[in-house]
Amino acid sequence: MRWRHPPVYRPLVDLSTMEERHILVTYRLDRATIQELCAQLEPDLMSAIRHPTGIPPLVQVLSVLHFLASGSFQTTVAMASGMSQPMFSNVLSRVLSALLKHMRSYIVFPQVEDLPTVKGDFCALGQIPNIIGAIDGTHVAFVPPAEMNRCTESEKSCDSMNVQIVCLEDQYISHVHAKYPGSVHDAYILRNSSIPYVMGQLQRHRVWLIGDSVYPNLSWLLTPVRNPRTGAEERYNEAHG
Repeated sequence: MRWRHPPVYRPLVDLSTMEERHILVTYRLDRATIQELCAQLEPDLMSAIRHPTGIPPLVQVLSVLHFLASGSFQTTVAMASGMSQPMFSNVLSRVLSALLKHMRSYIVFPQVEDLPTVKGDFCALGQIPNIIGAIDGTHVAFVPPAEMNRCTESEKSCDSMNVQIVCLEDQYISHVHAKYPGSVHDAYILRNSSIPYVMGQLQRHRVWLIGDSVYPNLSWLLTPVRNPRTGAEERYNEAHG
């Protein structure tokens, strides 16, 4: 294959020259975690490199982590990573596809054997027993395709997806449900996710999720007490918050 014009490559980002604090701020992961993630994704990312001057897997992963952590524009992240915007667009698609292949290895709802440890961690944090997860919805802004209608517009007048997330005491994500646009209420998303079924299966173990006041108070979901009248209810709301 012959190049019409000699390609020009800018200096690429180098993890080894960065301080740990700068790595955490830029990528929201520490050095060891990034290196482990890169090692897992490398077979998928290397298979797409067809030229000896292609973007190394580590640089691909770092550029995408920077993009996800900063919420910036592709052009800005691409320049910081030493590549063009069209090239970064391809890298973004490639890395996200590789991440999805490994998603179920990391996002795992607590199993029965994990319940004692998870309950103990939550109890130590908020003094509420038998909690195995905190649930909430988060709006992820995006530019929708032209053919989509305005159903993606949230109450804040921006286009977004309302993503339901359950996390553990240490903020480890145990469940993600990313199916509905920003105009859909959190309670509706909960009813139409797998969580009611999963929690129903675990009810004999006396466990609960904890959520904010937009959710209904269910047999397996604790929400703040509205208009607390007793000291115990006030303390419960304080611990919940």
